[in-house]
Amino acid sequence: MAPFFMRDDFLKYAQTEKRFSEHTTLAYNKDLTQFFEFIGAVDKHSISEINSKVIRGWMVELLEKDISPSSVNRKLSSLRTYFKWLSKEGIIQMNPTQTVVGPKTKKQIPSFAQENELEVEKMESLFEDDFEGMRDHLIFELLYQTGMRSNELVELKSGNIQLDKIKVLGKRNKERIIPISTELFNHIKRYENLKSEINVQTDCLLVLKSGKKLYPKFVYRKINDYLGRVTGLRKKSPHILRHTFATHMLNNGAGLEVLKEILGHANLSATQIYTHNSFAQLTSIYSQSHPRGHKK
Repeated sequence: MAPFFMRDDFLKYAQTEKRFSEHTTLAYNKDLTQFFEFIGAVDKHSISEINSKVIRGWMVELLEKDISPSSVNRKLSSLRTYFKWLSKEGIIQMNPTQTVVGPKTKKQIPSFAQENELEVEKMESLFEDDFEGMRDHLIFELLYQTGMRSNELVELKSGNIQLDKIKVLGKRNKERIIPISTELFNHIKRYENLKSEINVQTDCLLVLKSGKKLYPKFVYRKINDYLGRVTGLRKKSPHILRHTFATHMLNNGAGLEVLKEILGHANLSATQIYTHNSFAQLTSIYSQSHPRGHKK
C-alpha cells in the first residue's frame, strides 16, 4: 500500500495542530490512501490537476461497491481536511472538494436501553464481588452515568476523580468536567481500595487484574455481554450506553445545552439527534396531561 502525497507531513499536522486522536489519524490515513490508489500516484506538479470530477468519480465507485453513504461522507471529510491543508501550505491554488456534495444519508435514530432494563437491583445481580466483577460493574456504570466515550474511559486517570465530578480528556485533547453522584464516587473508592489490596499500582483508573491498561476491544466485549443479558437490543456496544445516557437525561428534563457540554459535542446539532428519542416521552406526557390529548 503506497503512501499518498506528502503523507508524513499531513499526518504530523493532523496529530499536532488538529490534535486528532490516534484512531482518527489512522482513519484519515486509510481514506486518503484509498483515494490515491483510485487515481494513481501523483507528485507536486500533478496534485493540482485533481478536480471535483475526479473526486465525484471516486465517490460513485465507493457507492457502487456498497459502501454506505455515511462512510462515503466520512471519507469525503478526510479529503476536505487534506486538500484544505495542501491549500494552506501553498501546494495547490484551488481546493477541489469545495464544490463536492456528499451523498444524502438517512438520519439514524440512536438505539438505547430502556430505564427499567438498567434498574440498580437488576444490574448488581450481574456482577461478582471480586476485583474483576467490581471493575466490570464500574465500567458499565461510568459509561451509563456519565455518557463518556469508550476511549475516554480507557484513558481515565485516578487523579481526575473528585467527590462530585470527573475530568475527562475528550476528542482533540479537549478537557471537560462531568458531574457524578455520591454513589458512583463511593463505588470508585471501593474499587480503588480493592485495587490497592491486590497490589496494582498505576495511575490508570481501570485496569486488567495484571495491572495492564484496558483497551477498547476489552471494554466492547464486556459491555456487549452485560447488555445482552438485560436487553434485546441488536447493537450492544459501549456507544449504546452513551446514547442511553443522553436519551434518559433528556427524558428526565435535562436541557440540550447542558447535555451538549457533558457529552463533549462541538456543536448542538450533534446533540439534537437525541430529541427524536425523547419525543416519544413528550408524546406520552402530552397524552396524559392535556385535556384534549387523552387517548380514547
